[in-house]
Amino acid sequence: MLHVCRSGFCYNRSVMYVEIHLGDIVRLRKKHPCGSYEWKVVRLGTDVGLVCLGCERKILLPRSTFNKRLKTIVHSEAGEGK
Repeated sequence: MLHVCRSGFCYNRSVMYVEIHLGDIVRLRKKHPCGSYEWKVVRLGTDVGLVCLGCERKILLPRSTFNKRLKTIVHSEAGEGK
């Protein structure tokens, strides 16, 4: 791991953390074979569980792979105050 320190602020350049929540709708970089780009987050942890909004296929991606494939968060459940 590469740590960079400048003016007292240290961060790890090899790890990018993306804050996602259950129920978020996310868009990945490549489309699913059914043609949909959008997925719903159904599981969080070391792996991220996703359900395709086009064909309802369920997949598990390691967090690092998910972070690389994530393009944008389309709709977030965090701001709605359940």
